[in-house]
Amino acid sequence: MPVEFIGYIGNHNASETIARSGPIIDRSHIAAAAAIHENGGFDRVLLAFHSTSPESILVSQYVASLTRRLKLMIAHRPGFTAPTLAARQLATLDHLTDGRIAVHIITGGNDQELAQDGDRLTKDERYARTNEYLDIVRKEWTSEKPFDYDGKYYQVAGAFSEVRPQGPEGVPIYFGGSSDAAIAVAGRHADIYAFWGETQAQAADTINRIRAAAKPYGRSPRFSLSLRPILAETEEAAWAKAERILARAKALRAGAGERLINVNVRDGSQQPANEGSRRLLDAAAQGARLDKRLWTEIAALTGASGNSTSLVGTPDQVAEALLDYYDLGVTTFLIRGFDPLEDAFQYGRDLIPLVRQLVAERDNAVPRVEAAE
Repeated sequence: MPVEFIGYIGNHNASETIARSGPIIDRSHIAAAAAIHENGGFDRVLLAFHSTSPESILVSQYVASLTRRLKLMIAHRPGFTAPTLAARQLATLDHLTDGRIAVHIITGGNDQELAQDGDRLTKDERYARTNEYLDIVRKEWTSEKPFDYDGKYYQVAGAFSEVRPQGPEGVPIYFGGSSDAAIAVAGRHADIYAFWGETQAQAADTINRIRAAAKPYGRSPRFSLSLRPILAETEEAAWAKAERILARAKALRAGAGERLINVNVRDGSQQPANEGSRRLLDAAAQGARLDKRLWTEIAALTGASGNSTSLVGTPDQVAEALLDYYDLGVTTFLIRGFDPLEDAFQYGRDLIPLVRQLVAERDNAVPRVEAAE
């Protein structure tokens, strides 16, 4: 199976090691990132969502206007747009981009962030709402005649859309969330289940949970893993680079007045609300370097508040480590660096072609060994 690579386009140049400067929507940065990703051979880019950020669908329209081949993965949070309208928005953009969009459903595990948009539901209630939301979205995309829907969170009568995605299955739905409630919804709706860079053992467990949840619906979702590769010409230089990244991240947090903590890892206090972060912190509690070259220090530093684990080494070594996840069943890798533009360029030049070559050789040589059913 071909491997897919997803990059990341932020609204401005910033990361755990780079303080933002300039406008919140930096069109020059967005344009540069779009060009680097398209020219570097990425299949798709993520446009992120947060309750305080620029709107992801609108930013994706700008990126689409700057590119011709690059596909888009638009992070979208159910609950704030009517599902019928969201379905038509996405279907419209699908036509205007010649089928280049996908949607990444992020229900949200942080109660404080959700409250910023006026959402007071519990996490389990939010996932139940997401389930209804996606039921309606898919009906809008596929129904040949008006339909009714009578759920707890949504009720529609005679809903129908004249615009539908170009593909028969609609816009691809990526889905994130690691709680039991999230896994149940993912099994029903996810075309591609996306999770953060866990250990190989954790990844195998996650894949098996999703497959079990999808089986009653006769579905076989694909899997996407998010990582922050750190590359250098030698392994020693790569680990030295990782240490410099950690030092810069600590300095930036200290300069912003943020407390440098590993308390989540050391004593289990102040655990994050979302299960995905807790799983990364569980990995970090096992050590800073796991498996072949999984590095957890940034996850420990930041409380695993996002995609924060890395594979560290030469391009050959990191490609080999990615292949281990591929053998478990991961066919999509969402990779972004701590220097958004420079790292994306390096991935396109040194890592992506190598992984594609190794995957092709592996598929032609031996059957894949996937996580146990």
